[in-house]
Amino acid sequence: MTLATRPPGELVGCRPTGAVPRRPGPRRRARRWWLLACAAAVVAAALPAFAGGTPVVRVEGLGQLGEFFAAAAHPRLDGPFAALVAGSAATTLAYAVLGTAVSLVIGLVGGVLTSQVWWRVDAPGRRVRDVLAWGAARLAFVVPRGVHEVVWGLGLLVVLGRGPVVAVLAIGIPFGAVTAKVFAELLDEADRAPYEALLAAGAPRPVAVLHGLLPAALGDLLSYAFYRLECAIRSATALGLVGAGGLGTELLDSFRALVYGEMWTLLYALVVLSAVADGWSTAVRARLAGPRGRPDPLVAGSVVLVPALVACSAWWVRLDPSVLWDDRSAHQALVLARQSWPPAAGEGGIAGLVRLCGTTLAMSVLAVAVAFVLGALLALPAAALPQLDRTGAARLRRLPAVLLARSAMLLLRAVPPPVWALLALFAFHPGVVPGAVALGAYTAGVLGRLMAEAVDNLDGRPLRALGALGASRGGVLCYGVLPAAAGRFAAYGLYRWEVTVRETVVVGVVGAGGLGVVLQHQLNSFHFDRAAATVLAVVALTAVVDLVSAAVRRSVR
Repeated sequence: MTLATRPPGELVGCRPTGAVPRRPGPRRRARRWWLLACAAAVVAAALPAFAGGTPVVRVEGLGQLGEFFAAAAHPRLDGPFAALVAGSAATTLAYAVLGTAVSLVIGLVGGVLTSQVWWRVDAPGRRVRDVLAWGAARLAFVVPRGVHEVVWGLGLLVVLGRGPVVAVLAIGIPFGAVTAKVFAELLDEADRAPYEALLAAGAPRPVAVLHGLLPAALGDLLSYAFYRLECAIRSATALGLVGAGGLGTELLDSFRALVYGEMWTLLYALVVLSAVADGWSTAVRARLAGPRGRPDPLVAGSVVLVPALVACSAWWVRLDPSVLWDDRSAHQALVLARQSWPPAAGEGGIAGLVRLCGTTLAMSVLAVAVAFVLGALLALPAAALPQLDRTGAARLRRLPAVLLARSAMLLLRAVPPPVWALLALFAFHPGVVPGAVALGAYTAGVLGRLMAEAVDNLDGRPLRALGALGASRGGVLCYGVLPAAAGRFAAYGLYRWEVTVRETVVVGVVGAGGLGVVLQHQLNSFHFDRAAATVLAVVALTAVVDLVSAAVRRSVR
């Protein structure tokens, strides 16, 4: 039978007229169910906040919020204040650099000790003792990873007193635990042939790891270290809001005095600092991700510059590590341990703690919903779209929109969540809504950047084919870009949900609501046993969200 004599329903690529449409596969059905579940979660999180009968918006504060944004055009720029801002920015940068350095040390050691390859848990002749040791090592890093930097800062402040060591360790410990997890995964995925060969030749395990595994993973670790430096700048600013010094402390003082011009000067300094770190980090990571050949001058210069920057940072903040082993610190640590254990649920009991966990969870769900929508709206104009704009003239026409969207995302993510929370409290009464708005604004800046990068990395051939068929640019975005990038967008949103649960504590510390408010009151009243219970509740909630997020990602992949 030739093509001309085929029945109409049997043409190549066509379904017979009477054929039953194919049912959606299990993955598509799972995606639909999870989409409905996400929508239901957002509605369930929003209902108590908006349908509870209590006012949400502070009408009297809207005028102050307008005055704040109007002051953006009139920052304070006189000489003495500019010098104060420069010194505060240097302090914030120093804390970030030193905290990142500490996190790398913890991450290197912890990454090796928590890797499967170190304990050989996947080897045929593995021992039960090694499997248990690997599990214990991984478990030891769960709590440090689940506790926010600000909570670490508040606890270390009780033990060590006011000083730069508190800020450095408050950044270094949780960042180090996260780095250890990432580095362990890098080691487990690296080529093990050199490592196994060294072990077979009789080399000790540390030597085999140093020469057989580390060289292959070092580039990725260095790339990740520069990314953590960006995050550390924001964390150092947040720590300043609880008294660590730097830009955060000055921001809080200006906020309390309602001197908006000073606030904008400090915010602009923070944006510039974040932009420099962002640009440096992006350039280094791009060079490291490129083809390996001759040493890159930028990477080599950065490797030389970082130790000098660490030394200058330690000199600038007058870092004195001797406070870690003096008698007073040891005594305070023992006192804090005795007063914190066993944890106590407080006046509301376990039921009250569970209710606060529900409030915190609702805040995180609303925040991620706001961030996902706003991040996607910013990502599309921010994406360079080299797949479509292949000529210089086309890229030049889109340049203003790209720069505007990327500047907005930089501002959103450069300002840490506690600062956004302070501003949100102008317009909203304390509770779930201001916390969700603050976290949503910050997370939108992070998500928008990730989404824009995902769009830029799409395969351009289907997009150009749609354009060649006559589709408008909007049609290409709706029917080509969004469907192709939707999976990556969802994965990023779920990942940021895990992070947002931890961040709810820090917006609560400045009064936005949730477990953070309770934690702040407990620490101020020296009820450390109740504070320990609250921190453990946050860690447990983070672990649950982590498991749910991982399950969703697996089912829709």
